[in-house]
Amino acid sequence: MGRLLGYLAVFAMTYAFYVVFTGAISVFSLAIGALMSAVVSVVVKPLVIPGELRASDLARLAYLVAYYFYYMAVAEVRAHAKIAKTVLSRRMEISPAIVEVPYYVKTSYGMTLIAGSITNTPGTVVVQVDTERRLFFVHWLFATTFEPGKAREAISVDFERFARRIFG
Repeated sequence: MGRLLGYLAVFAMTYAFYVVFTGAISVFSLAIGALMSAVVSVVVKPLVIPGELRASDLARLAYLVAYYFYYMAVAEVRAHAKIAKTVLSRRMEISPAIVEVPYYVKTSYGMTLIAGSITNTPGTVVVQVDTERRLFFVHWLFATTFEPGKAREAISVDFERFARRIFG
């Protein structure tokens, strides 16, 4: 049953992304999407889910999907709006700086997810990682603080919350 659950999880995620991103509403489009999602799940499932799925794995997958939608619909939109406002305003109200941002996840996958999220969000980029001290050095276009804890709150705390739930 766990093996079948893995295929169904990959199928559901693939099909959901297909429907959302194509806006498919016709029966033909939905059927083609279902067929292709089934093919993708057969090919991809052994690569992304090597064993049987457990309930805790499904919860992690749900957090991954929730993170994706949070990142694309909230974090990215907010950051792009701030950059657009800055670019279009008559006064450049920026205060660029490199700040230390601590992270507390224990896995390299979690650390990579957070660093990638920071870098892909307009206005911030991770320029260096100190894994021994668990610090990101982030170039922040709108620096409001140099205190590491406050910088973490402003830049990465939401990303880290998801990373901890997804990767432990």
